[in-house]
Amino acid sequence: MEKTVKSYKIEELSELLNGTLIGHTSEEIIEPEQIESAEKQAITFIGHKKYISLWENSKASAAIVNKSLGLKEPGANRAFIEVENADLAMAQLLDLFTPPPVQLNSGIHPSAVVDSTAKLGEGVVVGANSYIGPGVRIGNNSQIYPNVTILDDVEIGSHTIVKSGTVIAERCIIGHYSILQANVSIGSDGFGYRPSPDGKGIVKITHIGNVIIGNQVEIGSSTCIDRGKFSSTTIGDATKIDNLVQIGHNCVIGRACLIAGSCGISGSVTLGDGVVMAGQVAVKDHVTIGNGVTIGGKSGIINDIPDGQTILGFPAVEAKETLKQWAILRRLVKNR
Repeated sequence: MEKTVKSYKIEELSELLNGTLIGHTSEEIIEPEQIESAEKQAITFIGHKKYISLWENSKASAAIVNKSLGLKEPGANRAFIEVENADLAMAQLLDLFTPPPVQLNSGIHPSAVVDSTAKLGEGVVVGANSYIGPGVRIGNNSQIYPNVTILDDVEIGSHTIVKSGTVIAERCIIGHYSILQANVSIGSDGFGYRPSPDGKGIVKITHIGNVIIGNQVEIGSSTCIDRGKFSSTTIGDATKIDNLVQIGHNCVIGRACLIAGSCGISGSVTLGDGVVMAGQVAVKDHVTIGNGVTIGGKSGIINDIPDGQTILGFPAVEAKETLKQWAILRRLVKNR
């Protein structure tokens, strides 16, 4: 398939992004790129003052800039598009330059195995070598990529995308307009074991619950969400989960949470709505984290956290307190 290069005049981009044009460039913009590696026909982004110094040596002809930075001199044949929020404008711009989606064959691939009792809605695509088990129901226009396994009695809503290597275990439920990236595991047994009565072995605790994932949820590659011991592990609508995240059995994750890569959430944890969790956070079992909490990277959560706090450290406390502790430790080391 021949690749079509999209191009825009700088005035078109400024209008599409509802920005203010400062300066002008005659170059047609054909791609967005990082400021250090951009070429002449690229547009880049300056959302923080630390990138301002890189602009002079960048080859980019244009940049989206935060209004708060007050940049006014782009240079000869160069332009700024000034916006309130460069990150959100970047998201709009990337939508404009997004390549065509992966082309899957329509319908069910001949090599796919679909049980006769499964019910697939209109426009459902099932890729090569995928397995759809008994009693599965998939809503209209959902896409099942090659090499996906969907076990008995799973329910998947409409317009949901399940990418290659993903396994959705029996009786789990996925909502509408969600995306499961490659190699996601939904509904594995939780990590439940107890010492045997004779003290010579370990007894496995059977998990008979499921996982319920809401609408417009995105789950990153190689993330694992365990089924409930009884009842359900639940993920709220519009929550976004990064790659390599572990969510234990019977967790309840609220709406519109952001969970970054390599976080580990133990069993029976509750997250409120709008929680932001930076990378490599560890959460102890049976902890409740309130609405709107922000957690700094590599923090360890061992106690309940009230609504609205920003916390940091190991064990995590309010971020201001942690920063004071670190400052004191630095002074102690310096004065030794």
